[in-house]
Amino acid sequence: MTATIHSIPRRAQPSLQPLMALVADDMNHVNAVILDRMQSRIPLIPALAGHLIAGGGKRMRPMLTLAGAALLGYGGGRHYKLAAAVEFIHTATLLHDDVVDGSDMRRGKKTANIVYGNPATVLVGDFLFSRSFELMVEDGSIRVLRILSNASAVIAEGEVDQLVAQRQIDTTEERYLSIINAKTAALFAAACRIAAVVAERPEADELALDAYGRNLGIAFQLADDAIDYDSDASEMGKDQGDDFRDGKMTLPVILAYARGNDAERAFWREAISGDRNGDADLAEAITLIRKHDAVNATRERARHYAQRAIDAIAAFPASAAKAAMTEAAEFAVARRF
Repeated sequence: MTATIHSIPRRAQPSLQPLMALVADDMNHVNAVILDRMQSRIPLIPALAGHLIAGGGKRMRPMLTLAGAALLGYGGGRHYKLAAAVEFIHTATLLHDDVVDGSDMRRGKKTANIVYGNPATVLVGDFLFSRSFELMVEDGSIRVLRILSNASAVIAEGEVDQLVAQRQIDTTEERYLSIINAKTAALFAAACRIAAVVAERPEADELALDAYGRNLGIAFQLADDAIDYDSDASEMGKDQGDDFRDGKMTLPVILAYARGNDAERAFWREAISGDRNGDADLAEAITLIRKHDAVNATRERARHYAQRAIDAIAAFPASAAKAAMTEAAEFAVARRF
C-alpha cells in the first residue's frame, strides 16, 4: 500500500448511538416505506424479505442518507423513499450473496436461503431490486436515478470480480481494494451523495459526501475482514472462518501470504485452493495471520480510510450531524461485530 497509514484519534468506545439518535425520527418514516413496499400478494415475498430486513442489521446505509441530509440542513421528505431504496438494494445484494456463498448464518440466525431455499431467495432479491427502482422513479430525479443505478451496476461488477478472484492466491492488495471499492463502498458513497442532490446543493458537496461514504465503506469492509479472523461466532453473528473456507482472498490472508516463508505460502496455496479448510486448518490460518500481525495491519488500513472519511466532511460547519458521522467512522473500525 503506497499511502501513509494515519491513526484516527480513538474514543474509549465509539458508538453508532449518536447517528441512530440523530436520524431516529426520520428512520421511522423510512421503516414505514420499507414495510409498505416489501408487501406483495404472494405471501412468501414479505415473509422471506422480512426474515432479513427484520433481522437486526445496523441499517448503516439508509442512516447515512438521512445523516447527510441533516448535515446539509435539508428539511423536506424526499430522502425517506430514497433511503428505503438504498436499503432494498443492500438487502437484495445480501440475499444474492448468501446464495452465491452458500452461507447458512447471518446476523446470528439462519440465512433466508437455508430457510426458504435458493430459488426463492434469488427471486425475492430481484423483487427488492425492482422495488428500489420504483422508489427512485417516484422521486423523479434523473440525477438520483443515475447515481443509484450506477451504484447497483458497480456492486454487481464487484461481486463478479470477487467471484473471479476467489481461490486466486496471487490476488494483490490493490486488486482487493478495487473489489471492495465496488462491492461495498459504492453503495455507501451513493447513499451519502444522493442527500446532496435532494438538498439541491452544489456538486462540491455531492463529491464531499461521496468521498465520505466511499472511504467509510472501505473502512467498514476492511474491519469485516479483520473480524472474520479475530472474533468468535457469537460476536459476528456468523460462523468464524467463513471467508477462509470459501477461499476468499481478504486482506488478512493477502498480507499473511505476502509476509510468509516458503512453508507458510505452501499452506496458503493449499488452503485457498480448497484442499485444506477444516477446523485445524482454520486454526493454522489464524496462527499465521497473528504471527504476521495481519489483523492489526488490516485494522490500521481501515483506520486510514476512516480518517479519510472524516476529512472529507471537515469543511462542513460543526453540527450534531457532523459529530455523529465522525463517530460513525470511528465505530466502523473499532467494532467487533
